[in-house]
Amino acid sequence: MGRRKKMVERVTTLMSKPEFIRNIGIVAHIDHGKTTLSDNLLAGAGMISKELAGDQLFMDFDEEEQKRGITIDAACVSMVHEFDGKEHLINLIDTPGHVDFGGDVTRAMRAVDGAVVVVDAVEGTMPQTETVLRQALRENVKPVLFINKVDRLINELKITPEEMQIRLGAVIDKVNKLIKGMKPDDYENLRLDAAAGKVAFGSALYNWAVSIPSMKKTGISFKQVIDYCNSENQKELAEKTPLYEVLNDMVIKFLPDPLEAQKNRIKVIWHGDKESPIGKSMANVDPSGEVAFMVTKISTDPHAGEVATGRLFSGSLERGKELFISGISKPNRIQQVGLFMGPERIEVESAPAGNIVAVTGLGDAIVGSTASSNREMTPFETIKHVSEPVVTVAVEAKHMKDLPKLVEVLRQVAKEDPTLKVNINQETGEHLLAGMGELHLEVVSHRIERDKNVEIKTSPPLVVYRETVTKQAGPVEGKSPNRHNRFYIIVEPITPEVLEVIKEGVVSMRMPEVERREILMKAGMNKDEAKAITHIYENNIFLDMTKGIQYLNETMELILEGFEEVMKTGPLSREPVVGVKVKLMDAKLHEDAVHRGPAQVIPAARQAIQAAMLMAGSTLLEPFQKVFIHVPQDQMGGAMREIQGRRGAVLDMKSEGDTTIIEAKAPVAQLFGFAGDIRSATEGRAMWSTEFAGFEPLPQNMLNEIVLDIRKRKGLKLELPKPSDFISD
Repeated sequence: MGRRKKMVERVTTLMSKPEFIRNIGIVAHIDHGKTTLSDNLLAGAGMISKELAGDQLFMDFDEEEQKRGITIDAACVSMVHEFDGKEHLINLIDTPGHVDFGGDVTRAMRAVDGAVVVVDAVEGTMPQTETVLRQALRENVKPVLFINKVDRLINELKITPEEMQIRLGAVIDKVNKLIKGMKPDDYENLRLDAAAGKVAFGSALYNWAVSIPSMKKTGISFKQVIDYCNSENQKELAEKTPLYEVLNDMVIKFLPDPLEAQKNRIKVIWHGDKESPIGKSMANVDPSGEVAFMVTKISTDPHAGEVATGRLFSGSLERGKELFISGISKPNRIQQVGLFMGPERIEVESAPAGNIVAVTGLGDAIVGSTASSNREMTPFETIKHVSEPVVTVAVEAKHMKDLPKLVEVLRQVAKEDPTLKVNINQETGEHLLAGMGELHLEVVSHRIERDKNVEIKTSPPLVVYRETVTKQAGPVEGKSPNRHNRFYIIVEPITPEVLEVIKEGVVSMRMPEVERREILMKAGMNKDEAKAITHIYENNIFLDMTKGIQYLNETMELILEGFEEVMKTGPLSREPVVGVKVKLMDAKLHEDAVHRGPAQVIPAARQAIQAAMLMAGSTLLEPFQKVFIHVPQDQMGGAMREIQGRRGAVLDMKSEGDTTIIEAKAPVAQLFGFAGDIRSATEGRAMWSTEFAGFEPLPQNMLNEIVLDIRKRKGLKLELPKPSDFISD
């Protein structure tokens, strides 16, 4: 106990010295060794025993993670490392590698300044390596590289020192090529140069690592590494050049401290006035400034309730302080402030800017909320997830008595994990849970039963489609029920270039209008339209093209409410809408406010948009996933048949030795049960992974059948909707 107390004292002393803090995330493809690597770093800090490091998987403390052998939640830990005779505080987040839990990686990247990208020396860079690297660079997070499982190259593949250098060099080149493609302007600063020491090589399982600077320090070269591995004496190697020392030295030397990082990162993640007091306070990591806290994770503690973990960019947090959550008028009062040590939360008196902090008492916060002591603070940019929820299950309570509790639990689960979408249909009483994939929903369902004690039944998984339009239609007239208000609406598809900048979060309604207009015009939108943007909602836009209409300003909020309702549930099959531009061309409004209330305006706007969408060639988009399959050449035929039998298309094939790597894409609807089928088709010898590949139009010959299927499931009329269903003459 004394040792732990001493550790906490060292951590709290360093918290207020930002130049000695490093906030880092460990990111990689699934099974490349992130959690095993975290073990080594913790052992080096004296938090777990060195004998257990690599086997204990300390950061996978949830029983579901231990059972499945994968990381599901990003876990945070604070530890101390000595470098050049000075102690440094490293706040580390171990993130999941499985594509279904990619949302955790995106959220963790908002909290950290640097990332250790882990790549398996045998497998090389994989699809998810590219995805996590993109997530890091998008948030202006600086990477270093750790090539893991080098012992397998030596002991299993028996390669020569020359071959080894070529293979390791190829991995570094590939990662650098990815960085150059994603951030060409900043490539010189981000380039991973092994000679400078930005790359380390080692084995997380056997607890050793080397880098060019460490070789100079310890005298252990690649040749000796090979000798140690061949003589099965990796234990001695780990004593001479321990992984935690090499890696933490690299982190402290090359990854930025909050003082350096926040100057660059604030530009990307915050669009407020940089010269305002809070803007300057964040750039300078000022502990006495106003509080700016970004919530990146919410978890539930059985004793303390909801714990909001996030990055503190400015100010200090202590018990009793009142913070305003973006979008909520009444303040929340902090009850406890703490740091995470893996599964444990250690209470501290106060936490200054530049740290990753856990707080209780922020009941109104959701993941992505901005909490500040300044009610008027411009919130941080929303966190953009790489993929979207594409699979849905209907959830019901096994016992009627649990029904009220289930609604509460589903809301709680959606609050903890924003990549889950919960839809509670009041009419049919159905509870729908949409997630990233089958595994994601399976894990969530299991946790509802285990942690929340609600027994549930889930339906087989269903696919979430998106509605969109293919051409322009309108103006369509929408009349209010009392006939006193009329709206004239045109609907058309958003061009791919404009849709891309909206999806990527490059434009938002929070940024200055001039800046937004310039970006949209660069993407090909004409000036009048770029000026007229009034609202962006879930990758759809609303434009006010009218001129000088009386009372329109005070009615606009209601019109936008009607717009949002349609974007949430489109006219064709009540699925979410994407890529639609709605233009208000003209409006006639009653001069008396009583006659243009919500009951008049919302239905008029909503029905005009619904009818216009149906006239504009309304269609469905279905989600696709990229599928990457590694399979021995003699089993290639079976794998190809599996893909082609599922409306899949092979995008690329290449051979490495006697292994074929197939890159394909297929609709999510056809990939249910793929795991079992590909195993039997290849005698269990195929390794495969998937990643989200966006939405594509549904083949026209399948549209009617699928629309009617969805309508039947949702209890809607069993016929294709017509514009006249929404507007009467």
